[in-house]
Amino acid sequence: MNWQALAVALKDRARALGFELVGITTPDPPPHFAVYRQWVAAGYHGDMHYLATEQALARRADPRRILPECKSILVLGVRYPAQPEVFPQTPDDHPRGRVAAYAWGDDYHEVLKPRLRALVQFLEERVGRAVPNRYYTDTGPILERDLAQRAGLGWVGKNGNLIAPGRGSYFLLAEILLGLPLPPDPPFTTDHCGTCTRCIEACPTQCILPNRTIDARRCISYLTIENKGPIPEALRPQLGSWVFGCDVCQMVCPWNRRFAPPAGDPAFAPRPGVPFPDLLAEMRLTPEAFRRKFKGSPVKRAKRRGYLRNVAVALGNSRDPRAVPVLAAALRDEEPLVREHAAWALGRLGGPEACEALQAALDAETHPQVRQALQQALAACDAAEPAGSAASGAAPA
Repeated sequence: MNWQALAVALKDRARALGFELVGITTPDPPPHFAVYRQWVAAGYHGDMHYLATEQALARRADPRRILPECKSILVLGVRYPAQPEVFPQTPDDHPRGRVAAYAWGDDYHEVLKPRLRALVQFLEERVGRAVPNRYYTDTGPILERDLAQRAGLGWVGKNGNLIAPGRGSYFLLAEILLGLPLPPDPPFTTDHCGTCTRCIEACPTQCILPNRTIDARRCISYLTIENKGPIPEALRPQLGSWVFGCDVCQMVCPWNRRFAPPAGDPAFAPRPGVPFPDLLAEMRLTPEAFRRKFKGSPVKRAKRRGYLRNVAVALGNSRDPRAVPVLAAALRDEEPLVREHAAWALGRLGGPEACEALQAALDAETHPQVRQALQQALAACDAAEPAGSAASGAAPA
């Protein structure tokens, strides 16, 4: 078998399937595993306990623990839309939220898995036999960015994202572990971040660490998606208008500002009402409406209670008085998590209507944590400058 020719054909097929970045590397242990282990030991993974199990650590330390027959790894990247720096103009002036750009379209897990299966099938047809394989897209116990850098796709930037030279970082990564000895590509060995620290300076919660990792416990993406409980009160104002994920460190990156095109793979084209949602309308989403709107979307991962928690925080940050009635209605939501954050938002907005709604809710509320939130919000509401005295509209990212 001419493995070099097969690798070339495989890469051509991958590009035809929409993968803009394609490279091959070895299954050797990733060079930055020690950094990852230290990151976990420091607790920077927050409540993502699945990242810290001994089995997960062992597999990340050596891809052959996942697939003993592994002889090469195909690493792939598919582009998604770039996040604009300013809110687009809309017919109304309702407060708007922001959703991370990778989640504007269809769920990438469902989009990419059939393409990965198609690549395995392509290989098996070429070699005439079954090929041992495992494929992942953000789901397997492997260090994706380490493998991508070693496969020559780019370098890991100071914000922890893989940056492809001349293309930016708006890419979703995927990998196929293969029981075939495909020749590896040369690794990407240069760092093109230089002295730039724009991502570090722009991060709203200052979660970017000096060693190109992040403190997930402070990251807006973690807080609005992976975090299933209350958002720490001290960080809520820093969330601004983000209701699912965050792209700030990518938005300010010169490599994206110069090279990332606005559109990505068609599968990730924006769905109506997803990228910059009307926060007043979102706060009214019933369970059925939430399921209907986000069916097949990454946003469903937050679940309705997590998403409306985030929307409530964004409304509190909006300083828009029109948020008061919808937040007051949310104080009767079936989910305590939603009621708790709606209370915080009303306390932040202030004004007689907000204070009256909080007091009425406190008189009827029985959940201890929500009662505490209502009491704190009432105290804040009395001291708050009434909503609308500052500029209305969604808070800046």
